[in-house]
Parts: sequence; structure tokens; C-alpha cells
Amino acid sequence: MPYRVCFVCTGNICRSPMAESVFRARVAEAGLADLVTADSAGTGGWHEGEPADPRTVSVLEERGYDSEHVARRFEPSWFARLDLVIALDAGHLRALRRLAPTEEDARKIRLLRSYARPSPDHHSSASAWHALSECAGDDLDVPDPYYGGRDGFEECLEMVEAASTGLLAAVREELEGRVA
Repeated sequence: MPYRVCFVCTGNICRSPMAESVFRARVAEAGLADLVTADSAGTGGWHEGEPADPRTVSVLEERGYDSEHVARRFEPSWFARLDLVIALDAGHLRALRRLAPTEEDARKIRLLRSYARPSPDHHSSASAWHALSECAGDDLDVPDPYYGGRDGFEECLEMVEAASTGLLAAVREELEGRVA
């Protein structure tokens, strides 16, 4: 059974589809596509059935990521089939914890940027994390770019990319633990 990750933001048209696309690419690059699945959803249903925001699509495509997406709302019943639920900001984290049917389900929820940590053998990710942490302080939110310009989407993508490497490392550890 594959390891299942779901990324969650507000409306599922900006941050979470971006994180899903980047993480899927990281999983494929690592040769783990048969072992790890990724999807995304929103805490609300305002954009259900809609594609990703055109600015999300644009920044993803410019960096070579897949941008196919249809927005949907996160359902509490999904916790049973998910291994990890990744919130894009603290508000999503709180909303998801309220939705979690059990304490075990609540423990599956993490903030994406909590994975944006330097690793000793990846100097570029370490420097990216330092740059992010200096501008963000202790804030682990990926800010919502929806009401701003394109530069906010580019900044969001940089944060997502920086965290995806650490997330992949954590998922790899989980997969190794399943085999052991």
C-alpha cells in the first residue's frame, strides 16, 4: 500500500496544488512514484471543481512542474486512508485538527515548512532554508498569495520547493521503517 500525503490550504487553488505538484515531482525524481502518492484539498469548498489559479499554473509551468488540478474540499473521512496531512499555514493546521476524528489522526497533521530544514549534505537547501528563516523568523506559514501579485506566487513556490526536499527525506524514513 502506498504512503499517502495530502496537502491542504484554504481553497485548493494556490498553495496546496503547488505543493502537490512539487512534491510529486520530487517523488518521481527519487524513483518512489510507486510507493508514494500525493494529492491536495482545501479547508473550504469555495472553488470545488475549478482549476488551479492561473498564476499558480504559470509559475509551476515555468519551473517545469505539472499543473493539472481540480479543486476539492478536504473531508474528515480521508484521515483513515492518509499517512500524512500537510497544512500550508497555522490556520489550516488548526482547522484540520478540529476535523480529525481521533488523536491518532490529529498526529498525522504537520506544517509544510516544518520540513524546511538544512541538511548537512544539501548546501543549496540549507542556504534556501536560512534565507527563508531570516525573512520569516519562526513563522512556518506559507503565505497566501491569492490577493497579491505574481511575485507572491513565486515566493510561495520557493518556500514549497525548499520544504519538499525535507518532506521527501521524512517520507523516505517512514517507508524504510515500514520495511524494517
